Amino acid sequence: MTFLAIDIGNTRLKWALYDAPHPGAALLAQGAEFLDHVDRLAEGGWAQLPAPSKMLGCVVAGDAIKRRVEEQMELWDVSAQWVVASAQEAGLRNGYDHPARLGCDRWVAMIGARQRLLAQGPARPLVVVMVGTAVTVEAIDAQGHFLGGIILPGHGIMLRALESGTAGLHVPTGEVRMFPTNTSDALTSGGTFAIAGAIERMVQHVMAHCGAEPACMMTGGAGWKMAPSMGRPFELVDNLIFDGLLEIAARRFAP
Repeated sequence: MTFLAIDIGNTRLKWALYDAPHPGAALLAQGAEFLDHVDRLAEGGWAQLPAPSKMLGCVVAGDAIKRRVEEQMELWDVSAQWVVASAQEAGLRNGYDHPARLGCDRWVAMIGARQRLLAQGPARPLVVVMVGTAVTVEAIDAQGHFLGGIILPGHGIMLRALESGTAGLHVPTGEVRMFPTNTSDALTSGGTFAIAGAIERMVQHVMAHCGAEPACMMTGGAGWKMAPSMGRPFELVDNLIFDGLLEIAARRFAP
């Protein structure tokens, strides 16, 4: 039973085909496409794939993009299924005021992160960071209760806001420096340290609330940029959303 996992973010669609719908399944193929070009999938990256038996996806880009992707899936006889955050799934309880309003990407990534943590050893509190167009920082206690999380702009949004609102500043190609001495480095370092500071504050909140130091995981397309600037160890994971989709699929599609 082959399984297609799809992650539609704010900028790109990422997909992965596995030989089975469960954690640890072998990866058969994978790819990515910018949202402007999703209409190429059926004739491009998906053209030579074997038809998946099951599909599960996560989409935050809106219904219009979702419909375009479903149209591309018509080359196979497989129904599109999309995750929506709920009160509880795959061992995680949702502490959001209105559980269904939690972004599905955040929900799925947390499920993937917690299952990854449990596979490594005893349960403990967890902080999950996704660094992409936006940055999300989530807190989970040792019992699997999502306590809450924060959302802040990613690097690109911060820098474009400065460029549009401040005369003479332009999106930089600078480096992260402890003491920046030019404007490009100052802008790049400022955005990086702002994100790092928000993450550190959440870690401190979790330590105070749970009475234990949390495990920390980071994912997302720009995670590698942030990891060197963190003040504590973070496990950098390639794609927690795919991990979460595999975990959910194992429970939904179990024979």
